[in-house]
Amino acid sequence: MTEPLIFIAVGLALGLLLTFLRRRLGEFHGQSPSDYVDSFPVFDLRLHLRDKMICEGVIFGPLGRVTSSFTANFDVSWEGNVATVAESFRYNDGSRQEREWTVTLGKNGNFTSTAPDVIGEGQGIQSGPTLLLRYRIRLPEELGSHVLKTVDWMYLTPDGTIVNRSQFRKFGIKVAELVATLRPAEER
Repeated sequence: MTEPLIFIAVGLALGLLLTFLRRRLGEFHGQSPSDYVDSFPVFDLRLHLRDKMICEGVIFGPLGRVTSSFTANFDVSWEGNVATVAESFRYNDGSRQEREWTVTLGKNGNFTSTAPDVIGEGQGIQSGPTLLLRYRIRLPEELGSHVLKTVDWMYLTPDGTIVNRSQFRKFGIKVAELVATLRPAEER
């Protein structure tokens, strides 16, 4: 009688292990900057994130349904290795949000970023046509002030448009995902 229970327990453990490995190695979090190091075009923050930009995107809830959409105007200015990114969002429900990031370039493609709702400092790296940024964000009080672990991947397309995909997690569970495009406001 215990032999079938052992097989069931081993089967469940193997199933959980395979699910964990698929999520960690084969999905969004399974990507690594080294996967893209030899790809092109090369993402250069100073070249591709500057001046006035337009951002358009959607936010998905935990069940994969769109919960919000937005457009935003970005104004990016550089002083040496430090960029200020002023963001002005307009959401589909009529609400607005103003944010400001500070991005500081480091060595070997590494950079840090801060914003008023980011806890500590975001850590990022540029690699080939991609940019990876990890940080913790505190949601506004009206959304519960939850702290979420965030992973942003940005991909540069051949025409200079940046595609951003972000996932937000609480206790390791995905609670939201954002997909957006970012492009120059006008031809340079």
